[in-house]
Amino acid sequence: MTILVTGASGHLGANLVRRLLEDGHSVRVLLRQGSNNTAVDGLNVERVYSDLRDANAVLAAIQGCDHIYHCAANVSILDGIPELQQEIYDCNVIGTRNLLQAALANGVSKVVVTGSLSAVGYHPTQPSDETVPFNPFGNHLPYEFTKSCVEHECLKAFADGLNVVIAVSCAILGTNDFKPSRMGKTLVDFANGKLSAYVPGGFEFVSTRDIVQGHILAMDKGRPGQKYIFSTQFLTVDELMGIFEEITGKSRPRLRIPGFVMAVIATTADAILPRLFPQMPRRFTSGAVRILQMYRRADCRKAKNELGYQPTSIRQAIQEAYDHFVRRGMIQTVTPVMRASAPN
Repeated sequence: MTILVTGASGHLGANLVRRLLEDGHSVRVLLRQGSNNTAVDGLNVERVYSDLRDANAVLAAIQGCDHIYHCAANVSILDGIPELQQEIYDCNVIGTRNLLQAALANGVSKVVVTGSLSAVGYHPTQPSDETVPFNPFGNHLPYEFTKSCVEHECLKAFADGLNVVIAVSCAILGTNDFKPSRMGKTLVDFANGKLSAYVPGGFEFVSTRDIVQGHILAMDKGRPGQKYIFSTQFLTVDELMGIFEEITGKSRPRLRIPGFVMAVIATTADAILPRLFPQMPRRFTSGAVRILQMYRRADCRKAKNELGYQPTSIRQAIQEAYDHFVRRGMIQTVTPVMRASAPN
């Protein structure tokens, strides 16, 4: 059978495509013209160029496919820019709706859609599972809102008869990070001595190996209309900095900015920088700081009990990411102190 993967040039998609090829599947990738598609260079895949916002083009792109992994998304930590908000909505929500409707029209057997922990309800005193509802009246980034809407589109398609499952991802760490991702860029900057400061906090992280396995388990065993959370390990930022130090041989930044101080700085920057310097990359926005300060934890028991999901090692994932960046010449100094050998 032919399997379609959207978002194949992204961090998750690049690893998922490689796993599917290793497993002997025929893979078609949906790409955007003009995008950085280095992640699929040299791979034995069928390339189709389209825009998920074009319903007719999506309908044509999935013909002949039996299974679909929908990993594509416009990921953003920015807020307050109407044009950007509309773009995120169109890409994530309308694009997903177009794909699911095309899957129904073409008789696709099963679709796995990548979800986000940001669209899972937040519980301040215990890990959140799939039953905690998303509060639309909370303080959310546009991206978080759209990923909640994506889940609704999946449930609507399920009600119409589509076998669709949501595979919820946490912050991804690991190899084959070609663009790279925000977490990958943080590791590269740390290793090259360009990370000048950090903010304490905490979040759930998932290795590329685990989130790929989670998607495959969701395709093989996931119940229609259900969602499953996949995480490897919760880490505080200080713990993450410690792993970075061990793997890169570099010291963490001396400047550790308290969360409440960084929140004020980021809020001020949110009001000024997008208008004066809209293309300037930003590591910390008020939304990013808020998410770190929530110390969100995830409960993966549903995935473990129903699908047989078993997390591996986040430290090993960071080691593999580091080695990947070294091979590509993105990290200039190679001075690892120790190697990962066993899961945490």
